[in-house]
Amino acid sequence: MASVAPLRKALEEATCAICLESLTEPVTVDCGHNFCRACMVQYSRQRKLGAKLPCPECRAPVHSFRPNRQLANIVESVKQLRAQPGDVSPGGPGDTHEDQLLPVCLEDGEALSVDHAEEVAQGCKARLRESLAPLRQDLEKSLALVAEEEKKIQEWQDKVESRRQEILGEFKTLHQLLSEEEQLLLRRLAAEERETLQRLQENVTRLSAQSAALIGLIMETEERCQQPAAELLQAEKSPWIRSECATLQPPEAVSLALRGGYKICLDMREMLRRFSRDVTLDPDTAHPTLVLSEDRKRVRAKAKRQPLPKNLERFDPAVCVLGAEGFSGGRHYWEVEVGDKLRWHLGVCKESVSRKNPEPLLPKNGYWTVGLSNGEYKGLTSPATSLNVDTRPSQVGIFLDYEAGEVSFYNVTDRSCLFTFTASFGGVIRPFFSPCAKLGGKHTTSLIICPGPAPVRGNL
Repeated sequence: MASVAPLRKALEEATCAICLESLTEPVTVDCGHNFCRACMVQYSRQRKLGAKLPCPECRAPVHSFRPNRQLANIVESVKQLRAQPGDVSPGGPGDTHEDQLLPVCLEDGEALSVDHAEEVAQGCKARLRESLAPLRQDLEKSLALVAEEEKKIQEWQDKVESRRQEILGEFKTLHQLLSEEEQLLLRRLAAEERETLQRLQENVTRLSAQSAALIGLIMETEERCQQPAAELLQAEKSPWIRSECATLQPPEAVSLALRGGYKICLDMREMLRRFSRDVTLDPDTAHPTLVLSEDRKRVRAKAKRQPLPKNLERFDPAVCVLGAEGFSGGRHYWEVEVGDKLRWHLGVCKESVSRKNPEPLLPKNGYWTVGLSNGEYKGLTSPATSLNVDTRPSQVGIFLDYEAGEVSFYNVTDRSCLFTFTASFGGVIRPFFSPCAKLGGKHTTSLIICPGPAPVRGNL
């Protein structure tokens, strides 16, 4: 039995605890345990998702592993010992190969024969393979979570970029309007300056003429004072003093107070209202279920169709109506009260859009609109763009800048920009209104075009 312990020890040292095979290119980890180099590399790759890499045998932290050349020599010697006919055994010389001893059994501490060791090793491998399935499932779940978080990152970046472009676009419009407001006020001030200076200069000219006449009269009077008495008395009998110069004429009164109208406006809405247009509805374009007010400022939907002429301009089946005004240039602004309506669409469209074929309200079809439907505010792009609305708008402002190719929508309630379309317009553009179809007795509130202020003198 004296020869069994050294052999058992040698066999244990020559076996990898990961693959349960003889060590190949053995490496030693920080805690002193040895493993095949390939097994350790594969094990470390599988554990990359963890915070630490534990030793496969004792679970101590592993920071690195290094080749063990001395153990490699021992492994080679053990391999040679296994290959030779066995004469070392517990019973003495002459024992067969099956009697050679391998590592002890983990359950009962007895030495294992070659066949039994192989059977135990296969069982260990089977259990290890079974443990891989839940690990791979966890890995798949972990990778799915990583993908989901990466998707959230992309969605967040897209949302931030969208808001960034909205801010840049709104300030671009604001800068342009402020620049034009500046030029308007400076031109108005320069005109008032020229007018007042001209009147003051005319006063100076008239007063200078009076001064020159008075100077001449004074000199003439002083000369007469120097004349002899006979000549002076003779001259007194003639009216030599000119009456037009005897009385001083006062200058025209000119006020030096600046007129009003130079207040600097930093309110986007107030600047946009400089472009206000008195928009009205065109009854010839209204769908048969739409009812217009007498002043053509209100429109609402009803369930029953009205007996209206089937003219080519009328929308049917689309439940909408156009503004009577058409724009082929310039900048135009109007506001629409939407109140607490549950569904509506507003914007502009080309005058040439089809009135009889139901086309989606998309820019490619000549529509630039935003709306409320199913509780969500959207810009009708392809696909639709969800709008960030912090405060429910009771009024919506529409600003058309034809030359710039922009249609902007504003929440008048909190004075924020809802959405901006960019396009290259061609032909006549008309205001678009859709109170949408009546649904089950609800949704009967009118869309109301708000009255615009009178155009400001010196309109931009």
